[in-house]
Amino acid sequence: MMIRTLFLLLPALALMLAAFAVDPAEARVTIDVTQGNVDPVPVAAPNFLGADEAASELGRDITGVVMSNLDRSGLFQVIDQRAYIWDAEQVRAAGGVNSRPAFANWRIINAQVLIVGEVSQLPDGRIQVATRVWDVTSNEQLGAVAFKTPADNWRRAAHKVSDFVYKSLTGEDGYFDTRVVFVHETGPKERRVKRLMIMDQDGANPVPLTDGVNYQVLTPRFSPTQQQITYMALFDNRPGQVYLFNIETGEQEQLGTFRGMTFAPRFSPDGRQVLMSMERGGNSDVFKMDLATRRLTRLTNNPAIDTSPTMSPDGRRIAFTSDRGGSQQIYVMNEDGSGQRRITFGQGRYQTPVWSPRGDLIAFTRQYQGRFYIGVIRPDGSGERLLTESYLEEGPTWSPNGRVLMFYRQSQTRRDGSGGGSSLWSVDLTGRNLRRVRTPADASDPAWSPLLP
Repeated sequence: MMIRTLFLLLPALALMLAAFAVDPAEARVTIDVTQGNVDPVPVAAPNFLGADEAASELGRDITGVVMSNLDRSGLFQVIDQRAYIWDAEQVRAAGGVNSRPAFANWRIINAQVLIVGEVSQLPDGRIQVATRVWDVTSNEQLGAVAFKTPADNWRRAAHKVSDFVYKSLTGEDGYFDTRVVFVHETGPKERRVKRLMIMDQDGANPVPLTDGVNYQVLTPRFSPTQQQITYMALFDNRPGQVYLFNIETGEQEQLGTFRGMTFAPRFSPDGRQVLMSMERGGNSDVFKMDLATRRLTRLTNNPAIDTSPTMSPDGRRIAFTSDRGGSQQIYVMNEDGSGQRRITFGQGRYQTPVWSPRGDLIAFTRQYQGRFYIGVIRPDGSGERLLTESYLEEGPTWSPNGRVLMFYRQSQTRRDGSGGGSSLWSVDLTGRNLRRVRTPADASDPAWSPLLP
């Protein structure tokens, strides 16, 4: 068995991880995430054990978050605890998380994967969350992990456990220990207040970042390398401008002072540049700005409207939208602006392209015959697939492992003026696992963070 020890330092606290894992490729139970999973793998998890009531309550909470994460992924079938033959106390009586499970009792309920865990109070006030993942079919341990963290950080530990289970079974990194920044919308339609808000990927712990009083925000985007966001701000009687916001300090700064409107910002993969569109003389083109020098480079120079630039993970290509061919379509060019070529030729309008973190796909919004779609296409223009459809939906953003998309939908306004609200949704690459993401109020323009450090 391979033994690894990892130490992860957080900005505000330390989260220490000691992992003892077998290579996922050796596991009998595996999931091919490249093709989707028509038959989710049945997973069982008794409530994590605790030495006292406080630890046991945390154990129940952690188990609930882990199983909710796995269920929402669409790859796992979470077995109802009421079907269990063994509960947490019987696991404790049989030797706890460090003993081999009674596999026959889990096979009876058709579980293929068993997750057992324990929460321990440490002398320094922290807790330790220990977890083992078992393959019930082959009676083999897939891996074990232990975290030490402050007790109020238990939800992050649950997300870390979820990522560990995901990787043990798929061989790929998970996406649960992440955050989403979005536009939080309140107030009547004629006086809409739009401010930045950030939350965990499952909708927990929403925190406002701006007050929405002095300006409105649009299109926030995460830096892939720092706790930083770029977004567009709209002020009264002033053109929209692009800003940077530091999540840790709350400080924000304008990227530059430009006569025209700047919009659709997005970071380069190394976090050193921001791509954006800029309006000059009534026309918009694609630019990139070096954040260290604030040097601005023009990448397109066309009488058409060029906007929504997004850079490939290797930094070598940029996708953007343009109506230079008569309708809004997706184009790809080299990072210096050369080699511009069209890759979509479908009917309707293509908008908001965003490159997958894996580099294999570009997600987009398509508008056709009064309906909106979220789809994906290969960078060479082949393999277009539409994943979702509704009255109005747009703004896809990728999970850091490139397997799930989040976007927002707006409902149709009724004749009496009701309706018209917006909400966040997620869908995997099969298009089958469509889920609504909870938010405190109306929400739009989501942006998914990388895995937290």
